[in-house]
Amino acid sequence: MTSRPALRPAAALLTTLLCATGAAPAMAQGSAQSLLDNSWVFNLGAFIVKTDLSARLDGQSTTNPDIDFDSTFGRGSDATRIRADALWRITPTHHLRFMYFDNKLDRARVLDAPLEWGDYTFNTGSNVALEQRQRTTELAYEYAFMRQPTYEVAGTLGVHYSEISLKLSGNATVTDANGNTSNVTGAVTSKKLPAPLPVIGVRGGWVVAPQWYLDAQLQFFKVNIDGYDGNWSDFRVGGTWMFAKNFGVGLGYNRFATKVDVRRDDFSGNLKTSYSGLQAYLTGTF
Repeated sequence: MTSRPALRPAAALLTTLLCATGAAPAMAQGSAQSLLDNSWVFNLGAFIVKTDLSARLDGQSTTNPDIDFDSTFGRGSDATRIRADALWRITPTHHLRFMYFDNKLDRARVLDAPLEWGDYTFNTGSNVALEQRQRTTELAYEYAFMRQPTYEVAGTLGVHYSEISLKLSGNATVTDANGNTSNVTGAVTSKKLPAPLPVIGVRGGWVVAPQWYLDAQLQFFKVNIDGYDGNWSDFRVGGTWMFAKNFGVGLGYNRFATKVDVRRDDFSGNLKTSYSGLQAYLTGTF
């Protein structure tokens, strides 16, 4: 269920969009061509997001079952998150691109079945709280291998870094390294999974009308190295209306997904997470 605090960023952005479009007739008419030709392009968007989260953390001597956190704690759907993108055209064909996304969910439920997470077993009937956070940063180089006056298509190569953290707290049975168990009231366990991955993808932009610009981006990578075996994907499509010389508003769709099996000392298990939804955004270009 959507929380009111989660909706505040979306409400603020939508208010800004309405004010901007209302003021458009009094401002210089925008040109979508600037999004294709200018050196700097910035996007700041609020997401109406659907999330999916499942994971497994094995104990010291046991393999635990997968946990569907959305089924256990309730689905964190229609929550609002912020994504920021920046594009620097060093030359018409050589670009640098930066992306940042921060997604945080807080949920709590009384368990109707035991929940096994690492060496912790959270008991049936316990009120257990979940905190999940995903921070994603990307820096990529682009080369526009196709470029015409009204469109460009660019290949992407760079570095993508995600840090996903999961924290559970509640009454639990804890197993120590010797196999002994103890009941702990208010037990807290927290795990972080850093996932640095290369970036390979393609992005395209097209001026379809004097004030309208369409863009799409697809990135995918699969890796099996240093205890990580998984894949990552990011798909985004949007349309922008330039209502002023340097500013525009847009609406798009974005889906981001990570699936990884991990065999490391600090995290042994698997993780599957995704977010998807509509994005309303502001665009600035200079």
